[in-house]
Amino acid sequence: MTSETDETDLRILRVLQKDCSLSLDALSDRVSLSRNACWRRIRRMEDAGIIRERVAHLDAAKLNLGLSVLVLIHAGAHETGWLDRFQAAVVAMPEIQGAHRMTGELDYVLRVRVRDVADYDRFYKALIARVQVTDISASFVMEDIKDTTALPI
Repeated sequence: MTSETDETDLRILRVLQKDCSLSLDALSDRVSLSRNACWRRIRRMEDAGIIRERVAHLDAAKLNLGLSVLVLIHAGAHETGWLDRFQAAVVAMPEIQGAHRMTGELDYVLRVRVRDVADYDRFYKALIARVQVTDISASFVMEDIKDTTALPI
């Protein structure tokens, strides 16, 4: 908890993480706060960047994007030009849902969502055409045991 948030803010955030489509009246009832007080707290947390965005979570399989892939990358090069090209590729490729610079053996891990193995191959070729890497490997997710965006607050 930051100095900007208190337990009431955390109650609001817990509810919003589960369902941000609730009306302000329903949210206020769930957190035992007046409508106006609830709205002021939400606005303050949005202005502070605590609430970054409100999104809909889609069913990837129902949208023909059933293959989740973890892509493990050894960069090889670590100069500014390479990093700029890599970051530009990550931003430009909508298949990449998450990109993380790592410590240890790996340089980067990408979380990628594609239709199938053939679609992953297309993605792979497009990525290595944009940026050179020393080594790249992929692990296909066979089952999502837990997949959440909710923070443990």
